[in-house]
Amino acid sequence: MMSQTVRIQNIAQHVGQTIIIKGWLYAKTGKGRLQFLQIRDGSGIVQGVMFKPNLPKEVFDAGKRLSQESSIIVTGTVKEDKRAKGIPKGYELDITDLKIVQVAEDYPITPKEHGIEFLMDNRHLWIRSRKQWAILRVRAVVMQSLRQWLHEHGYLEMSTPIFTPSVGEGTTTLFKTDYFGEPIYLAQTGQLYNEANIFSFGKVYCFGPTFRAEKSKTRRHMTEFWMLEPETAYQDLDGLMEMIEQIVSYTVAQCLERCQDELEILERDLTKLKQITLPFPRISYDEALEKLADIRNNIQDHELKKLLEIEWGSDFGSPHETELTKLYDKPVFVYGYPSQCTAFYMEPWDDRPEVSKSIDLLAPEGYGEIVGGSERISDPELLLERIRHDNLPEEAFKWYIELRKFGSVPHSGFGLGLGRTVAWICGVRHVRETNPYPRTLGRVYP
Repeated sequence: MMSQTVRIQNIAQHVGQTIIIKGWLYAKTGKGRLQFLQIRDGSGIVQGVMFKPNLPKEVFDAGKRLSQESSIIVTGTVKEDKRAKGIPKGYELDITDLKIVQVAEDYPITPKEHGIEFLMDNRHLWIRSRKQWAILRVRAVVMQSLRQWLHEHGYLEMSTPIFTPSVGEGTTTLFKTDYFGEPIYLAQTGQLYNEANIFSFGKVYCFGPTFRAEKSKTRRHMTEFWMLEPETAYQDLDGLMEMIEQIVSYTVAQCLERCQDELEILERDLTKLKQITLPFPRISYDEALEKLADIRNNIQDHELKKLLEIEWGSDFGSPHETELTKLYDKPVFVYGYPSQCTAFYMEPWDDRPEVSKSIDLLAPEGYGEIVGGSERISDPELLLERIRHDNLPEEAFKWYIELRKFGSVPHSGFGLGLGRTVAWICGVRHVRETNPYPRTLGRVYP
């Protein structure tokens, strides 16, 4: 009977059986008659044991000369061993045969400390390391979970353009390019097109790359990042916040259930993630300013005191968001930002036109804004007024204004930054590690 090729993540189902694993050598230890091979196949890592008396000489010698990241096909019997520290834990492979596909050259990433620039230059190799592997697997589960919640709640995934003549989030962060002699921009958001889509489908979302030409080197920013953007007809601000807290708490719960090994590798404090239950606290922008004033009055650090200075009408920066989130053990909604610091399409508050029906969701532990959203302006005249106020090109928004002339309804939506959300769930301090190949200020390689 021929041995079956098995993925390491499924190894528990094959105890006592002889199987084949196709993968790469992650690490190797041992001496004399015993060699211990850490074998990875993309789904997990298992220790393979080579015992010289049980193997043909040529097979044992081949195993001894293997270098890190050599590609190999290994045959062996699965054994249960509670001491084994693989992924998943508790299993090892008693090797009976080994075929070398390629002996790798000297691998540039070693167990010694490497600088971040070196690691980013070698990102195509760095993603093979245990921590980076774990982060990117959590990212995949986050993406699957977000989509799953939306599908279960009747949302249709739509594809929105990458090239667009329209401004979504402000003219200062646009990547401009030539489109057959006409200026055009890389999309900052798919939102405007999804606002058209809801009048056909009611509940939609897009999920893909967006682009911001922000000259920022902070740990929260990339120039190309993925964003989830649902849009819903007949939804007000309260409904929007309820939807956001449901989808975020669902996604965290899925990661806790499905990514136990990955979160352990990342040494994530799971008690903090287990606190992410409904409902999330909500405070107004005005209340947030009061809380920041109290914080400033009770700290001795003069530099931080200065950073926390803010006037009504200004948007929050990272220091403000960080200090606010220290007051909560869950994500917190801040709603009702001044219209002067929000996008042109946000509905003003009924009795306070200087305030928009906008929200940010700030993640705890200093991760800051992971979601931003609002009710959208549904009156065509008010929308045109805001476009003119912000000196935006009216012609480019002709189609967008027309949406309000043919069956306009109250509607709302949000954008969830995938990188920041993954960073928070993983406990990673910089968003560049949450993207397989991050694009940041000054870096487009590899």
